[in-house]
Amino acid sequence: MLPVLLNLGFIKIYTFGVFLVLGFFWAIFLLWKNIRLTSFKEDDVFDGLFLSMFGAIFFGRLIYVFLNFKDFGFNLLKYILINGYPGISLYGSIFGGFLVLYLFTNSRKLNFNDFIDYLISPIFVMMVFGKIGAFFSGAEIGTKTNFLLKIKYVGFDGTRHLVGLYEGILLAIGLLLSYRILFEIRKERYYKGFLLKFFLWFLALTIFLFDKIKENHLYFLGQSLDFLISLIILLTISFHFVYYFRSGILSFIKNYGQKIFKTIRIRTKKKVRGGKEKNP
Repeated sequence: MLPVLLNLGFIKIYTFGVFLVLGFFWAIFLLWKNIRLTSFKEDDVFDGLFLSMFGAIFFGRLIYVFLNFKDFGFNLLKYILINGYPGISLYGSIFGGFLVLYLFTNSRKLNFNDFIDYLISPIFVMMVFGKIGAFFSGAEIGTKTNFLLKIKYVGFDGTRHLVGLYEGILLAIGLLLSYRILFEIRKERYYKGFLLKFFLWFLALTIFLFDKIKENHLYFLGQSLDFLISLIILLTISFHFVYYFRSGILSFIKNYGQKIFKTIRIRTKKKVRGGKEKNP
């Protein structure tokens, strides 16, 4: 892996940082394209974006420090110096960012559910670049494996899963789906705010699938915090989706059931006729 992309002696350019910057600019570009479809003011949108980013970093770091307080103690410098003492809670960042954004939209008298739909696909962009950057920089290490797709990490024994790449690819699929759903929301086929639930559900699904093959975890009561939260979110929102799409699901089951019944009935009749022909 390549933690340092370019070493100029007096300055080092880190691979993960480069991917984060690229993700940020592509996310900003997509957000700008999305907002052009709306009546929201660009000042409101980008003010909300930067405030929510600050909230995401603050709460993500706060949760991480709280769960690893024995390593940080009351040293405020350790709290602030993320490069020297790395670590941030993913879900702490996500919920913290959404909380700040919710408070911001209320203060500007904006509709949060309408507003958030246009931010989800840019958030997916950031996460895709972040996960792929974590893979190439070696920031996320997979567990040992003899699977066909494997890689050797510097400083770790054995070959390991490409977990960052797996998550990045799956989140890229979520990005494409979220962008398509946005236009379905604009056609009023889904309710406003639907994309927020979709984002949380898809992220939870991604973490749930790959958390077990990650080497490093943020633990709570001896269990992976990300895995526990993902499981709760996945079950909760899945039940919501089943209830919301219940008419479509029941219709599908009914139509599919009728087709199966007709197929079985036709085959039964053919067998009966064939038996009669053999026995004149």
